[in-house]
Amino acid sequence: MNASLEPTRHRLSIEDYERLGEAGILAPDSRVELIDGELIDMAPIGTGHASTTSRLNRLLVTRAGDRAIVSPGNPMLLPPWSMPQPDLMLLRPRRDEYATRHPDADDVLLAIEIAESSLRFDLGKKARIYAQHGIAEYWVVAVASRRLHVHRGADGLGWEEVRVLAPPFSIAPLALPGLTMRSEELWPELTDSGS
Repeated sequence: MNASLEPTRHRLSIEDYERLGEAGILAPDSRVELIDGELIDMAPIGTGHASTTSRLNRLLVTRAGDRAIVSPGNPMLLPPWSMPQPDLMLLRPRRDEYATRHPDADDVLLAIEIAESSLRFDLGKKARIYAQHGIAEYWVVAVASRRLHVHRGADGLGWEEVRVLAPPFSIAPLALPGLTMRSEELWPELTDSGS
């Protein structure tokens, strides 16, 4: 008998993932994140991704003030199998600024991914994981198409609202309605020569 067997996969928990880092198996500069128990290589950061992230980070820090902590590229805990690192997060304020633990889903007011080459993954698997864990709001900034994919109302299975915004638009996170951003602030090259 010649049976063909599927290879067995082993999922990593958050604790397993952290132990790999502590043991030096994962280098400190490794660009991987734990998604649904699997180590996923993060896409290389291109110039469009970098400039959009910097611009959005500056806007969020300036406008959020003390109402939220802007956390760029840091991990969040989605136990037991995921520890993603969104490009930006707006977090509930904490006196210790999350020095004693990573934020979890209840702490995240808004998670943002900047997608230059990772759009399908960010809109697919990541959106599902964020919805399953009840992330309040999730935005995906599509660099090439200049679109903002807005996910709101996670219900554990999916999102109550998913919209794709094309310029011109203005939007604010549900948790911070006064923190309005306009499309021309995300993509100033649409309105000027970039000088």
